[in-house]
Amino acid sequence: MIGHLPRQFTEKMKQMLGREYDKFMSSYSDPRVYGLRINRLKLSKEEWKRLSDMGPDMRPIPWAEDGLYYGEGERPGKHPHYHAGLYYIQEPSAMAPVELLDVRPGHRVLDLCAAPGGKSTQIAAKLQGLGVLVTNDNARERTKALAKNIELAGVRNAVILNEEPASLLSAFAGWFDRILIDAPCSGEGMFRKDDSMVAEWEKHSVERCSLMQRNILRDAAKLLAPGGLLVYSTCTFSPEENEEQIAAFLAEHPDFQVVPVEHRYGWQPGRPDLVAAEAGLSKESLQSLAGTVRLWPHHIVGEGHYAAVLKRNGERNESVTQTEADEGNRITDAARETKAVWGIGPKPPEKRPNQREERREAKLQTRKAWRNGESERPNGKRDGRVKTTVETVDPYGLWREQAGQFAAGAAEWEESVIAYGSKIYLQPANLPSLDGLRVVRAGWYVAEAVKGRLVPTQPLAMGLKREEAVRSVNWSAQDPRTLRYLRGETVFVNEQELELKDGASPKGYVLVCTDGYPIGWGKYAGGMIKNELPAGWRWM
Repeated sequence: MIGHLPRQFTEKMKQMLGREYDKFMSSYSDPRVYGLRINRLKLSKEEWKRLSDMGPDMRPIPWAEDGLYYGEGERPGKHPHYHAGLYYIQEPSAMAPVELLDVRPGHRVLDLCAAPGGKSTQIAAKLQGLGVLVTNDNARERTKALAKNIELAGVRNAVILNEEPASLLSAFAGWFDRILIDAPCSGEGMFRKDDSMVAEWEKHSVERCSLMQRNILRDAAKLLAPGGLLVYSTCTFSPEENEEQIAAFLAEHPDFQVVPVEHRYGWQPGRPDLVAAEAGLSKESLQSLAGTVRLWPHHIVGEGHYAAVLKRNGERNESVTQTEADEGNRITDAARETKAVWGIGPKPPEKRPNQREERREAKLQTRKAWRNGESERPNGKRDGRVKTTVETVDPYGLWREQAGQFAAGAAEWEESVIAYGSKIYLQPANLPSLDGLRVVRAGWYVAEAVKGRLVPTQPLAMGLKREEAVRSVNWSAQDPRTLRYLRGETVFVNEQELELKDGASPKGYVLVCTDGYPIGWGKYAGGMIKNELPAGWRWM
């Protein structure tokens, strides 16, 4: 590995590290380390240990309360428990930034550069379903993996956006209690983990990354509420992207200060000495950079990282009432009327936001119905294209009337019911209007409206607990039927194996579980469960 490192990089590291350089370089010959993080939205670490059949090499990651190292020979991604969202496979050092963010249930949290979603799911576990998680990435393609990981983890209080940071200001200025910026960077800390990062480093210069990071920090500062915390992190060693970035930010934002990180676990102090003299900071502010933290691979069991905890001066009551939320969100009466929330306010006008998305959804549903033999071929169009009329969906009415056939008591859940086209979401209360933003998931994606009836989604299944389901079936991870289901097969089941809520008929949607945890929907009739697992969720 050492021979593949760019000479420019090694010379820079030798100058930075001095006598520690040889020890640092020897870490590239050490075995790669592997980690996973237990999903506390679904179970505790103790419950997972009792359930797990992984090997004896597992040991705690000292800086992550739910993190565990595992051996190279283990394959946790090839286990039914992974498909149940019971854990997330994550590099150990990458768990540190969220631990520093001090997220608590009820907080409003923004993960600004979130894809593929590992840190977002870590934040969600700390929120425990209370408060709001806004998870965002500006790369459209990357939001697919982000949405999948959020849904696999069973997160019920998240909104997923695809925006540039500056665009979020229209809805979220000064709104968040916590912001994580896991900034795009030159990736020097990942060279040992992934050889391809070396080639990426040579293509994406430190200077280019630094400029991008500076702009992200400037916009993020306006999104944080007084008294809130912002954690800035990278997986690089470059001072231009680390200490110098924070120095420039502090010089521009005197209402922010560094919150010193306790240097435990082998973590090392930040390096004020690496900041250029013309940074424009007072001596005291410059020295505060020693309170940031560097994770060096020759000091810890993990890859290279940097993190800084920043606090915005001022105070805000963490217990936000409805009145305070309305004032803080600055949502005008006109904006409220156009927000697609039914059942908690006036019905929105017929011309609602996101009509292009609605037309697209209607076309997709028309084509799907034709291919499935549910409608005639669109007149005169060989390719299935047809002018469509978007039918207005009353999401609140549909959910109130039909949600009880999937989950007991679902119609009375507190979240706001909204629709984007035929897709129905449950959205966290007191969220500002998302009008004008590129929305990937407007909340917990629970159902689709098809010809006046609700079809439950895979995200609904993953967010439920078994005891909430009207019908469920449970197999162990070792049961062959679990693997058959995950491969998309129909499974024959004796009716007596179904667990039914009082008065429920066996026929209908069944929540399929492994070891008590959901993995998807099936449709029971005539002694068999027809598989409803989407193709993209199947075990390949």
